[in-house]
Parts: sequence; C-alpha cells; structure tokens
Amino acid sequence: MSDAQQSAVLPHKEISQAAISNMPVTGLRGDYTHMRADYTTDQSWRDYTAAEHQLWQRLYERQVRIAKRYAADSFLAGLIHLNMPMDRIPRFDQASEVIHRRTRWQIVAVPGLIPDDVFFAHLSKRQFPVTVWLRKPEEMDYLVEPDVFHDFFGHVPLLTQPVFADYLQEYGRKGAEALELNATKLLARLFWYMVEFGLIKSPDGIKAYGAGMLSSATETAYSVDSEIPNRIMFRLERVMQTDYRIDSFQSTYFVLERFDDLFNAMRQPFAPIYHAISGSAISADEIVETDVVVHAGKR
Repeated sequence: MSDAQQSAVLPHKEISQAAISNMPVTGLRGDYTHMRADYTTDQSWRDYTAAEHQLWQRLYERQVRIAKRYAADSFLAGLIHLNMPMDRIPRFDQASEVIHRRTRWQIVAVPGLIPDDVFFAHLSKRQFPVTVWLRKPEEMDYLVEPDVFHDFFGHVPLLTQPVFADYLQEYGRKGAEALELNATKLLARLFWYMVEFGLIKSPDGIKAYGAGMLSSATETAYSVDSEIPNRIMFRLERVMQTDYRIDSFQSTYFVLERFDDLFNAMRQPFAPIYHAISGSAISADEIVETDVVVHAGKR
C-alpha cells in the first residue's frame, strides 16, 4: 500500500498504504528482491509454515467475532462470498476468481508497502495489492506495516461489493492527477478515513467497514461504541482537509449514509478542490461549523 511518515505506533495500530508515500523499499519489512517492475511478486503460498497458518486462524477467529457484532452488512456479505478459509492463509488466485466474477477485480501479490504511483496504477486497473508476509505471534496486536491479514481480511471482502469496488477504481484513477498537482496528502486522507477507518449507517445503527479497524482487536468497538471520538457525516472536502492519527485511535470518524455517496463524490473534478483547500487543515479532533455531527466526542 503509500506518504512517508514514520511514527511510533501503539499496540493496536499499523501504518497503512495511505500513510506511506514515496518510501524507499530499503527499511521496509517485505522481501523486494524478486518483485517485478510493477512491484508484484508471487504469493508462494506453499512457503507459508504451519505456524503461520495457525496464527492466521487465531487472527481470523478473533476478528470474525468482532465483525459479527460491529461490521457493516456489506463487509459480512463479502466474507460469505469469499468463503475465506479459517484455518489457513487464503490463496490469492482462488479469491481473485470469486472477486472477478462479482466485480471484475483481482488481487495482486506485493512484497509490502509500495510507492504511491504504483499503488494508484494498480487500483485504476482493478487490481488490489495484497502483502504476502504475515506478522509474528508477538505482533498479534502490534504491527508497523500492513501484512497479509490486514490487507486480505480488512480490504478484500469489500471488493465483492460493486459500488465500493467502483469507488476504489475511481480513487486509483484520481491518483495520477494528485501526483501531478502535489496533492497526494489530500487524496491520502480520503483513503485513510473512508477506506481504512470508514463508518456507515445501517438500520441497526452505525457500523464499521474500514480495514484499519476491522483488522484491529480493539478499534472496531471503539469506533462504534466509544463516547470519546467524533462521528461526522461524510463530506469530501472536509475529509480531505482533516489530519489523521497514526499513533493512536482516531479522534474523528466519518460516516456514510451509503456507499453510493462515496462513489458519487468521485465524479466531480478534484483539481478545483485541491486548489481551494490547499494549505488549510483541520485538526484530527476538531468539529467545524459546517459539520453534520452524528456524535460529538467527549474528552
């Protein structure tokens, strides 16, 4: 996944693609020695050890229990469509067959975090980069870079959902322009808040769909139940202006009425928005006058 910000992380956090840009591959966790020009590699599924499959099972069982209570119906439906194995790391080729039938997406294996331009290019071609390596047992709740569990369990289920899948492709298409206009920081906030840490309304109340919280042992419940963070209705310009936290739980979460609102927001030109909000930022815990507030955080 990409915006080079190195920071201390707490035990529940990890740095995602949205928080890593233009980072050189030296110093990153993955093995980049055998990657192709587009940063893809082979999953080499047979090289996973029995201990790694057992660790996947522990992670999967924990997160499914949490997801059943807090995750959006679309995410849970994605889990059903994928029929994700509980007791072993999934094979990317098999999952890609399922996803492609539903939304014409496929998974591409990558060593780990990849540069922004490469990430955007893959998304624009309906290819989702998934990291091949798995965390160590002592990293169950402490991870600096996203691993195969974060990428696969957190992101892949929603690739089975047509509207969200279309949104991700449009996000990738916007990437080249953002790079040209030096606006990747603004676009990255959209990925962070609305892909990694997004919430959505449902008949049963607010639900989580973001990969960052749904692959976390503790932030999923926090994002939905806690009185501490703000929950604010989605507005594109607002999200792009808002700083985010990579060292703790989020201070603000943005809430969708439906995924169509996210996709429809991508249809407008972004260059005028970048120009209008460039140089202005809203702190991670701030509420502004134009916000539609679902819940004002208590601190």
